[in-house]
Amino acid sequence: MAINTLEEKMVHGLGDIYDAEHQFLEMMQEALPQANSDTVKSLLQQHIAETEQQISTLKQVFEALGKKAKRVSCQGAAGIVAENQKTLKQVSKKPALADLAIAGGSSKVEHYEIACYRSLITGAQQMGQNQIALLLQQNLQQEEQTAQKIEQSTPTLFQKAMAQAASA
Repeated sequence: MAINTLEEKMVHGLGDIYDAEHQFLEMMQEALPQANSDTVKSLLQQHIAETEQQISTLKQVFEALGKKAKRVSCQGAAGIVAENQKTLKQVSKKPALADLAIAGGSSKVEHYEIACYRSLITGAQQMGQNQIALLLQQNLQQEEQTAQKIEQSTPTLFQKAMAQAASA
């Protein structure tokens, strides 16, 4: 479908992140049973709950535009999900590496989402859609906070993986 107007571009971008959030939610739900450390389990559980809320917020954005929430196939998200699934399979026999892979994959997800939300917020602001910009800002703030938590936990996860490798 051709995109001919700013509103069509906004709706397409919203459908794209709406699909991405669904794909990432499924990815995290699949990764949760493979998580070993309490830190990674906790991060995943929190991120799953936040993602469910973000999907709900996106539905509100669609409603504010007078549109029905509709997923637009997000190939970027599909690529991140496929890469994460592949990596997790390759490290599944090493618990500390699996946790590190989950955290690394989650970090990629967060930064992808941050870029999407920042672009959508800029578009909404430029179009005078302040209510939509505020709703999207809520999602962006959660994504930024989650990215920070992952980044703060990563050095410890690396240390655990190095200790596991040294004892093998």
